[in-house]
Amino acid sequence: MGKNFCAATFLVCYFSAAAGFAADLPSYKAPPPPPPPMMTWTGFYVGLNAGGTWGQSNSANLSSFALFNDPLWFQGNAFASSAWGAVPTSNASGFIGGGQIGYNWQFGGSFLTGVEADIQGIAASSGRSSVTGVAFNALTGAMAMTTTDVSKRLDYLGTVRGRLGYLVTPTLLAYGTGGLAYGGVGLNASQFSFDTGAFFGAGIGNTTFSNTLVGWTAGGGVEWMFMPGWSAKGEYLYYDLGSTTNNLAPVAGLANVFNLPPGSIGYAYASNVSSRYNGHIVRAGVNYHFNWGSSALPGF
Repeated sequence: MGKNFCAATFLVCYFSAAAGFAADLPSYKAPPPPPPPMMTWTGFYVGLNAGGTWGQSNSANLSSFALFNDPLWFQGNAFASSAWGAVPTSNASGFIGGGQIGYNWQFGGSFLTGVEADIQGIAASSGRSSVTGVAFNALTGAMAMTTTDVSKRLDYLGTVRGRLGYLVTPTLLAYGTGGLAYGGVGLNASQFSFDTGAFFGAGIGNTTFSNTLVGWTAGGGVEWMFMPGWSAKGEYLYYDLGSTTNNLAPVAGLANVFNLPPGSIGYAYASNVSSRYNGHIVRAGVNYHFNWGSSALPGF
C-alpha cells in the first residue's frame, strides 16, 4: 500500500513537471508566404492589327504653260489656261491590316516607354475623278477644252514609332505615340484637249507615278492586358507622307488648214500635277508579350 502510493505520487509529479517544461518551450510558426511579385509590361511583343484608313487631302493641283503658240491664234495659251486648277480625287479610303513588333520598358511603377514598328497592306485605298476646263480664244471665237482625269492611291503604310504611356490600372495602359511613317503611293493623270471650232487638232498627254514616300505620324491609344501575356489595343494615327509633283507628257495638236488661213501651225503645252498623301488610321489589334521572368497579373 505504501509503495503503490509513493509510485503514484512520483508519476503525478513527473508528468506535471514535463507539462510545465513543454509549456516553456518556444512555439514554431510557419513563415508568412512572400508577397506576390509586381506585374510588369517590360519585354518584347508581337501582334496583328486591322482597321480602316481615309485620306485627308483629296485633290490634285494641275498647272500648265504653253510650249508653243500658233503665231496667229496663240492657241497654246488657250489650252494651257483650260488645264489649270484643282482636280478632286474623292475620299481615298479602304481596309488596312498587318502586323507589329515592339518593346516596352515599365519604370516608376506606372509609367511605360517603348518603341514599335508596323507595316500594313491597304485594300481599295484610291480616289479618282475628272474635271473639264474651258478657255475662250477671242481670236478664233472658239473654246479650248481640256478634260483631266486624276487617280491616286496608297498601297501600303508602315511606321516606326516611340510610345510613352501611363498605367491607369496595372492592366490598362493609355499612351501617346509618334515617329516615322513610310508608304507606297501612286498617281495616274491623263489629259484630252480639243478645240470646239475644229480649228486645231485634239491632243493627249498622261503621266504615271509610283514610289515610296517617307514622312511622319502621331496619335494615341489604349491597351488592355486581358490575360497573362495577351493584350488588346485600340489606336488612332494621323500620317503625312508629303507631296509629289509629276510632269505630264506634253499635249500638242496641228492647225486645221481647211479652217485657218495659211501661216497657222499648231500648239503645244505642258502640265504638271501635284498631290499630297496624308490621312487617318483607326485600328484595333492584339499583342502577345514575351515577358520572360515576369509574374502573372494580379487577380489571374
